[in-house]
Order: sequence, then structure tokens, then C-alpha cells
Amino acid sequence: MFRRASKAASLAAAAVLVLAACTPADPAGGNRTIKVAYQKTDSFTALDTMFQEAKKEFEAANQGVAIELQPIQANDDDYGTKLALALRSPSTAPDVFYEDTFKVRSDVDAGYLLNLDSRLSGWGDWSKFDAGAKEAGKADDGGTYAVPLGTDTRAIWYNKKVFEAAGIGLPWRPSSWQEILDTARKIKASQPDVIPFNMYAGKGTGEGSVMQGFYELLYGTGAALYDQDSKKWVVGSAGFKDSLAFLKTLYGEKLAVPPAEALDPNVWKKVFGEWFPKAKLGAIVEGSYAPSFWQDGGSYAWPGYGQDMAVAPFPTQTGAPPGAVSMSGGWTLAVGAETKQPDLAFKFLTTALDAKNSLRFTVDSSQIAVRTDVAADPGYQSANPFVKDVSSLVAVTRYRPATSDYPRISAAVQEATEAVITGNRTPEQSAADYDAAVAGIVGGDKTIRK
Repeated sequence: MFRRASKAASLAAAAVLVLAACTPADPAGGNRTIKVAYQKTDSFTALDTMFQEAKKEFEAANQGVAIELQPIQANDDDYGTKLALALRSPSTAPDVFYEDTFKVRSDVDAGYLLNLDSRLSGWGDWSKFDAGAKEAGKADDGGTYAVPLGTDTRAIWYNKKVFEAAGIGLPWRPSSWQEILDTARKIKASQPDVIPFNMYAGKGTGEGSVMQGFYELLYGTGAALYDQDSKKWVVGSAGFKDSLAFLKTLYGEKLAVPPAEALDPNVWKKVFGEWFPKAKLGAIVEGSYAPSFWQDGGSYAWPGYGQDMAVAPFPTQTGAPPGAVSMSGGWTLAVGAETKQPDLAFKFLTTALDAKNSLRFTVDSSQIAVRTDVAADPGYQSANPFVKDVSSLVAVTRYRPATSDYPRISAAVQEATEAVITGNRTPEQSAADYDAAVAGIVGGDKTIRK
């Protein structure tokens, strides 16, 4: 949910076979088929459901136009790899595709996304999208290249049964990192067979390691990954080392999963499908979308999740204002720059993201609404017991740096966390390795010591 070089050849072949094989011949007079590429997994079907409905609506209203859905069965990182490979050639590039917000600017720089400004100005629904959410689809030139589907936040999800068995008072709201560690130690002492407190780390869980782990720590120290004023990447940060030191303690004291399990790309499946339902996990930092796995029709349907689970904000390091921190990401829909039917492609995008389809997707995937009319809908507000809790974290949330360098920087962060939890490097050594990696990626003149 959350790529290694050894996979590149097979992924390239897969991307070409999956997307090129589905491309119909272009008849005389133009191809009236719109290809739509998106992610689908056994545990993530909400997007497929939404597109299936949008396809029916669009084809009924636009005779002679076919919507060709091209679901890509892959986790987040592999989906990004396959999509990137497909976008490199006009013969395999989809017309409309599902795009992670942190890829928007790098893909705009690569020339893969169509500028949507002129078309959005004529779409009445655009005014109903949250202004902050719209920023996710913008590039350095100020233009909009993607439309948000939804957003999310991160919080501590914890099992009340585990906490009660450890004698921990509820509701639990830790005020510092120290309180998290103290709580985890109590759980370990009372229930040796339970994983007390897990945070993703390492390259196996990819972007999940930074979004549901390292960044909550880093931004909670008052440090940052990127300095917006100077437009430079931060190196030599005490907060960076403190964050790695917390992970070292968490994993070193066996309060989290064993490192080998942490590096499993599918460890999240155990989190949602096994450990929490069976009260074998105390707490973890995860996304606001968590209920989508447990609610009726979810991949790991768990009728009791509303009673057994609870949410707490992740605290700043010592409780300093604002007292908590969260991270937000989200996904968008974009139109390919190489599409031969830009107007039809955009028209399909607006069909998929109209109020009705957006509401269904937002509820099914437990996303935080980006349309004001969806956010006000009673069906959204009552979708799961935690909507208000996770939505309130927007007030303290942070976002990933929206630069074309970011994907490589993220990979360097993942490597730093992996080196620490496996014991291969100390936090200080790993932080120094990260600083050198950043300078190698962007150039020393684009770094700043803070």
C-alpha cells in the first residue's frame, strides 16, 4: 500500500503489456476511445467502483465514445513505476490517470500532464473544491494539472482492549514522545505477545514509511525537510537525528515489529487484517482511511472496529505548540499531455468527480472530502465513527514538499530509517549519510544547514 532496481525490467514489460495491449487501433477519423489508468488492489476497490459507474454514465451520454478502463494491480510504489513507464511513450500513455499528489510536479516537469486551467474555468463544480486541496494539483508555473479526489490525515490508531489490559486510562492522548514510549513499555510488560507501538520504517513500505512514520517525528521537533524561504533542502538537522533516535529506541527495545517484518511491503495487511482485529497490536500511526478496510464491504470487514478502536493525535516531541502533528497527502486525476482527445478526456474526468461519484468514492475509501458539498452531506458525516476525529487533524497537518526532487529525497529518508532500525547505522551516521545523499541529488548549493 505504501521499488527496487531489480524490478525495473519486469515492471517495464508489465506496464507496456498491460497498457499497450489494451490500446485499440486508431480508426480513420480519430480514436474515440478514452483510456483510463488507475490503481486497484484486493483491498482497494473504491476507485474501480467509481470508474465503473462513471463509465456507464459517460458512455450513455456520449454516443460513439468508449471508456476503456485499465486497472493496474499493484501497490502504491509499483503502481507509480508502471504508470511512469507507460507515460514515457504516446503509444502507451493513458488519457486520464490516477496520480499521487507528490508526483504531480515532477510529472509536469517531465511533460506528462496536460494544463487544465482553460477547461477548469468553464467547469461550474470547480468552485466547490476546497482551495487548499486545489494546491495539490498545481505546478511551479502556477497552472493546475490535476484535480483532487480526496485528502487524508495521519493519527495514532489504538486498540482500546489492549490499552485497558495494560491499565492505561482511556481516552489516551499522549502529550510527548516520552509518553508514547512509556505507554508502549507498559503494554510490553503486561502482554508480551502483543506489538505495543508500531511505526513504518525502511524501503519496504515505501512512502508509507515517511508519511506514516518519519514525518510525524520530524515535524514534531520543529524541524523541516525543506526550507520554503530559501527553496533549499535542510541538512544537518538536530530534529532529523532525534527522529531517527526515536525509531532506534522503538525498534531496539522491541516495542515495534521485528525489523525483518518491518521491511515487508505487505506488513500493513497484517495491521488491518490480523493484528488489530485480534488485539495483537496496541497502536500504530496510520491514515484516516483506516476504516475503509474494516467497514462493511471492506477487505478486512470487522464489525467491532467502532467499539474497539480509537484515535489520538500524534504529539510533538515535548508537547510544544501546536501540541500535535499530522501529514496529509491524497490522490488526483490528471489528463495526459499526449491525449488525442483532450476535451473528451477532461469531460470524463468531470463525470468521475461530480458530486455523486465523489461522495461514493470518499465514503468507500474513507477519504477526507475535498468538495464542500460532499463534506456537508449527511452520508459523508456519518460514514464511520472517526470522521470528525481525523478531519479535525487538518488544523495541524503538514504536506510533503511539492518539488520534482521530492521522490528521490523520500527514497533517501526511507534508506536512513532502514539503516537505523536494522542496526546497520547509528542515528548520527544515518543522518550524515542522508545529508550526503541529498547533496548528491540536488547539489550542495541547494542545501541549507539548520
